[in-house]
Amino acid sequence: MTKNLRTGTLALVLLATAVLSIAAAPKPTAADLKFTDVRAQTTEFIVYWKTIKLTSAQEAIKKAALTQLPAPCCPENTAYTCCCSCNMAKSTWGLSAYLIAEKGYDATRLQAKVAEWHKFINPAGFSGDVCATGGCGRSFAKNGCGGMGEAVTP
Repeated sequence: MTKNLRTGTLALVLLATAVLSIAAAPKPTAADLKFTDVRAQTTEFIVYWKTIKLTSAQEAIKKAALTQLPAPCCPENTAYTCCCSCNMAKSTWGLSAYLIAEKGYDATRLQAKVAEWHKFINPAGFSGDVCATGGCGRSFAKNGCGGMGEAVTP
């Protein structure tokens, strides 16, 4: 009986240690995802947009983060709504879905990472009149939306 008690106590201690180490593990940071290749990552994020379905609670996080950012192409819209499903918007929405569903991002961290993505895809910044000036088909780097269809033109 003493052996069973020791074995049970040891198992409990090991389980508690495992639970505490998981709880103490650092949460993902905005630095977890590096932006390195506009074309490849735009395509990757659009796949996430198509495949990752957010729960209503996760969608609320996305909405809270992206409604605080103007759409780079048309500032009368937010990054959450944009005015169309251009490749910039789809990549933003897919990146957001991935960070929320897979990395556990909250609205504050998501907003910062999306702003970083927008800066990465066009370091010079967007004029805000992309849609009004026919820039839907231009590359991101040329103040455009990167196209509307499956062919990404970042």
